[in-house]
Amino acid sequence: MRRVSVVGNTGSGKSTLARALAGRLGVPWLELDSIFHMPGWTPRPREEFRAEVERFTAADGWVVDGNYSAVRDLVWSRADTVVWIDLPRRTVMRRLLNRTLRRMATGAELWNGNKESFRFLLDKDESIIRYAWLNHAAYRARYREAAADPANAHLRFVRVASRADAERLTRNDRN
Repeated sequence: MRRVSVVGNTGSGKSTLARALAGRLGVPWLELDSIFHMPGWTPRPREEFRAEVERFTAADGWVVDGNYSAVRDLVWSRADTVVWIDLPRRTVMRRLLNRTLRRMATGAELWNGNKESFRFLLDKDESIIRYAWLNHAAYRARYREAAADPANAHLRFVRVASRADAERLTRNDRN
């Protein structure tokens, strides 16, 4: 395991796990959100986004976290492992709500000057909470199907269904 894609629902702990895994493996880590979201939450143009990801994944070892279909082909064609975080919906929602409220209360900057605001809780079209709730089953189905797809036979899929699974993955030297 040297080139790892970490995927899962919003708020599932992708970045936390990816950071720990990159540290254990001694490789760089890229949070796709950090290069996709430009100031004012403006999306980076697709070709620029792909070029950044292509440069990063050209290395011998790395960990990338995120679910962006615009770059999945690049990441997965170069990855050797996909770590799929598949936690219960109640766990994801609790973590996401706590994280969002904490970020709003502290005014924490995420990427490129962007901060979470109350619209991420309340606005029907912008709510990260609503998005995570509505898409939980879709993420589960997407990655279950991807793991079974012969086109992905070059990838080792590791399903993380609990905190214990995540802890084993980040401390196990034989992955």
